[in-house]
Amino acid sequence: MLRIHFTGDDLRRTRLAETADPFWEMVFSRHRLADPAPPATLRPWLERIRREGHLLHRYERVVAALTPFGPYFPDFITPVEGLHGLDAGLQAILGTPRTRLRREMETMARTSPLPGWGRRLAEGETATLMNLAATLRAYHAIAIEPYRDTIGTAVAAEVSRRRRDLAEGGADGLLRGLAPLMRWRPPLLEVDYDVDRDLHLGGRGLLLIPSYFCRRVPVALADPGLPPTLVYPIDCHSHWQASRTESLVALLGATRATVLAAIDGGATTTQLAERVATSPASVSRHTRVLRDAGLIETHRHGTAVLHVMTPLGRNLLTAGR
Repeated sequence: MLRIHFTGDDLRRTRLAETADPFWEMVFSRHRLADPAPPATLRPWLERIRREGHLLHRYERVVAALTPFGPYFPDFITPVEGLHGLDAGLQAILGTPRTRLRREMETMARTSPLPGWGRRLAEGETATLMNLAATLRAYHAIAIEPYRDTIGTAVAAEVSRRRRDLAEGGADGLLRGLAPLMRWRPPLLEVDYDVDRDLHLGGRGLLLIPSYFCRRVPVALADPGLPPTLVYPIDCHSHWQASRTESLVALLGATRATVLAAIDGGATTTQLAERVATSPASVSRHTRVLRDAGLIETHRHGTAVLHVMTPLGRNLLTAGR
């Protein structure tokens, strides 16, 4: 378990990132490529990646070598500057001090094998760092950039919900609203975690970053000396299930009940049409009724439209199961 210790100053300085971080999304997307049971929300992405896998394979190997499953991967691969964009984050990686590179790569080597070029990276060799930056840019262009609108829309919907919690209840309301993914028991935020550790914020506050590709549990930076950061999945359900019961079907109708259940942590009209096996026009009619009833919200981000369940919709679906 991860226990995050807050003071009054930490609560005042706790903040929510407004956008997804491209570097965390790269890390977690690589993990999803190896996921034996990926959530339905990611199936269109996975199908496209697998069709074009030959383009990604060489870059994925490098990302995989630096982001192993397990207790540790280097913090320098997810610089806080990434929230200002891909270029800003890559510049931060290129400027990582050699002492930090060596320390973090040696830490990873205790639990995961280093690639052949890992020693050169640990020594801060310029050519190796430049190759890493180029590889991350290429991976991002194939695995993340084509889905920027979908990712942005989903994260924007999450941020909108958390802003309401923050406006209504301050940082305390924001943290309480993150249940059941984490548990706010002042002054502790408890997070299910693969490593048992305590993180004392010490007046620095906590940066919360919502992630599209993160699944199961939130992830924090390993080095307690870095700006305290917690990246969390915007969908706490690892699988979509189109569960329908007689009572819910009787209330909404079979197709509309299925559409509501299929939304799960968020879905576009096209994704819903694929899950429910109907046309996008039919889905649009059903989502309009569900939205008018206060069971879902629809958010537009660029050219993409994302449907998400409201608390009322979630409670109705849960009660009907």
